[in-house]
Amino acid sequence: MLSLVLALPLGAAAEAVPANGKLKIFVLSGQSNMVGFGQVKGTPGTMESCVKTNAKDYGRLVDKNGKPVVRDDVWIVNISNPDKTQQGWLTTGYGASEEHIGPEYGFGFAVGDYYEDPVLLIKSAWGGRSLFHNFLSPSSAKYPKPEKDGDMGFQYAEVIRHVKEITGDLKKYYPDYDGKGYELVGFGWHQGWNDRINQQAVDAYESNLVNLIKDVRKDLGVPKLSFVVANTGIGGWELPDRYRAKVEKHVTAQLAPGDAKKYPEFVGNFAGVETRDFQRTREESPSGQEFHWNRNWETLYLIGKGMGDAMVGLKKGAE
Repeated sequence: MLSLVLALPLGAAAEAVPANGKLKIFVLSGQSNMVGFGQVKGTPGTMESCVKTNAKDYGRLVDKNGKPVVRDDVWIVNISNPDKTQQGWLTTGYGASEEHIGPEYGFGFAVGDYYEDPVLLIKSAWGGRSLFHNFLSPSSAKYPKPEKDGDMGFQYAEVIRHVKEITGDLKKYYPDYDGKGYELVGFGWHQGWNDRINQQAVDAYESNLVNLIKDVRKDLGVPKLSFVVANTGIGGWELPDRYRAKVEKHVTAQLAPGDAKKYPEFVGNFAGVETRDFQRTREESPSGQEFHWNRNWETLYLIGKGMGDAMVGLKKGAE
């Protein structure tokens, strides 16, 4: 039986957990769809158009002037842009450019609503990288210590380095840090396009993902670190026969750690998010760029919200 945590209804917020004074830290990683191409302006399928057509669900995301709100309780350090590291209070613009969002946006709103303590998001993601090679963790294969981009395991090593560097100098990366301590609460993963187009990578994905989870927990020193995976459901439920079997095996593998019988050690600390329902057509989207979810803002928001709700569900379950 797979452990799938469903998102809360749109607009709904889990009851906030009382503050204990410690900064709550979450790590978000993956490839280009974690970087994020959810388009903010224009029509259709953008934030601008979604707010207008569905104010009930999305109206709270903008102020009285129609500008995206800026949260003053969720800080983000975004290392996904190779040219510069962004940091600031959560709003739009922490995706692939200032005109885009990634899953960090919906995720940040969900966990920010849940915690009374401030939240820090560390986003460490790169486009065009596979779990089969770039993010491959040490338990999956023996390989030389990665030294540069392109080396096996380089992105995995960089995620660990980024988290340790930021948590080791919190005042630099989160100027409002009050020195009262922090909790590394959870890890969110949305990655897979470069694997799903390679049968060998698809066949190895489940074991590689299980090893990734275990290695991240070991290397960050949090044995039961809550882990949420949003699968790569691009294309939705209806796929061409020529590659349906491969993709279905891949998206199933991404949720496999939620199988309580197969992976009892992950019960209560892993959740999968099914994303195929979030697919929007080209006609409903600002782009026909399939591998980037057609750049649909609502899709990326719902993926992030689903991940955030799943994370909250794990934490509530542990209370």
